[in-house]
Amino acid sequence: MTQPLQNDTFLRACLRQATDHTPVWLMRQAGRYLPEYRETREKAGSFMGLATNTDYATEVTLQPLERFPLDAAILFSDILTVPDAMGLGLRFEASEGPRFAKTVCDEASVAELQVPDMDKLRYVFDAVSSIRKALNGRVPLIGFAGSPWTLACYMVEGRGSDDYRLVKSLLYSRPDLMHRILEINALSVATYLNAQIEAGAQAVMIFDSWGGVLADGAFQSFSLHYTAMVLSRLKKQHAGQTIPRIVFTKGGGLWLQDMQSLDCEVLGLDWTMNLGQARAVVGGTAGGPGKALQGNIDPNVLFAPPAHIDTEVQRVLNSFGQPHTDPNTTGPTHIFNLGHGINQLTPPDHVAALVESVHRHSRVMRQAV
Repeated sequence: MTQPLQNDTFLRACLRQATDHTPVWLMRQAGRYLPEYRETREKAGSFMGLATNTDYATEVTLQPLERFPLDAAILFSDILTVPDAMGLGLRFEASEGPRFAKTVCDEASVAELQVPDMDKLRYVFDAVSSIRKALNGRVPLIGFAGSPWTLACYMVEGRGSDDYRLVKSLLYSRPDLMHRILEINALSVATYLNAQIEAGAQAVMIFDSWGGVLADGAFQSFSLHYTAMVLSRLKKQHAGQTIPRIVFTKGGGLWLQDMQSLDCEVLGLDWTMNLGQARAVVGGTAGGPGKALQGNIDPNVLFAPPAHIDTEVQRVLNSFGQPHTDPNTTGPTHIFNLGHGINQLTPPDHVAALVESVHRHSRVMRQAV
């Protein structure tokens, strides 16, 4: 039996409902910038040793919540668990990031691809259930996956890339193969996220981390289309609750108009986009349809002194504008976050200053109505 939520601010903001403050959580909030995370990872022996151990994954997911009054927890895992379950052999090299033993780059390797057996990802679903129980209703739990396009980038390149030469070469020379990879990825991601929802995730997020590297036209055909395919297959309700769906496309501000049609509740923005302009395009009006917005302070702001962080927090809140406050209707809402993942060298005290600043200033903005 799961406990009722003590703080549902994040979920209400996702659904464009009025809240008494702007909720805040941070991409990669459970991670290397926290000394307690580094200690737990050392005990686990490796990143995958951490991610595949239910107790460790639960412990590190909750660590930032012990330090900061964040409004949501996010599952500790990695977007590359899905291609790993497809048999590509994921490993993490020190200082070099993820590597795959096998790549998907020709007709033979594409022909072998199939939606993985979700039992291979049981460790993720067990972690979701364990974290949900450990949270005991404190805040909601967000599950996540990589977008079909972002996963394809790693699957074709075999690692992160500076120029995306291999994946783009395949896209332009054999679009048929690329579409096949993306279709399988979309079916896999939808199945994976639905299993997270069944295990207890109260919202899910799709990270289209590399959507912004595509040309106009290619983005719509090779990224957006397959993100939409995932969304069309996701559970909208579970255990009597609405499950908000968030889509974050790094570098995707150019295509907000296109993303307006996505069947999701929230669009995440990187730091290059003005929140007020985004609100005008997709935020909607009181009582009408629209998307909640998530973002979008530059993560490197967290290296500035707390007084400067406070100034930048105010600037981001003001760029979104006056928050929706009418409890009787829906309207434009904002979830405060970074424009990308937190840097591993970030001082934890600066994160504390950010969270406090968001809560304080956003409450003052609502009192001014």
